[in-house]
Amino acid sequence: MSPVLSIVVLWLVLLAVVLFALTKGGMAERYGSLAILTGGVLAWAVHGLFPSGGVPTALLALDGILAVALLFLAMRYGRAWLGAAMLLQGIQFSLHAYYFVGEREHDLTYSLVNNLVTIAILVAIIVGTFGAMRRRVA
Repeated sequence: MSPVLSIVVLWLVLLAVVLFALTKGGMAERYGSLAILTGGVLAWAVHGLFPSGGVPTALLALDGILAVALLFLAMRYGRAWLGAAMLLQGIQFSLHAYYFVGEREHDLTYSLVNNLVTIAILVAIIVGTFGAMRRRVA
């Protein structure tokens, strides 16, 4: 799969998961999915707005802010999926920190880990949304 196609597919999946959480989830799922979507949009914007030297620092800051937002939501709503998403975001933060401190270029390993963590966060949102649907029925 070409890199451009994989990016388009990942964005479509992200939008579908956010839409699912917004329509079927509770408040925690709505806020969590919107936080993830906002983080994704801002990360995309960073690549276009910042000079290449400032991108790693900005991405690191965005990951930290998103992790804090997920921590706040996890403390507020006490949902296990939010805790999992927060831990996964910590992995994302560590990935960016490793490449930033090591002054390494983004390679296949970076892309693979970055995408797998993103997919795992989306799975956590889906699990949380199904949980909210079950709680509403019960």
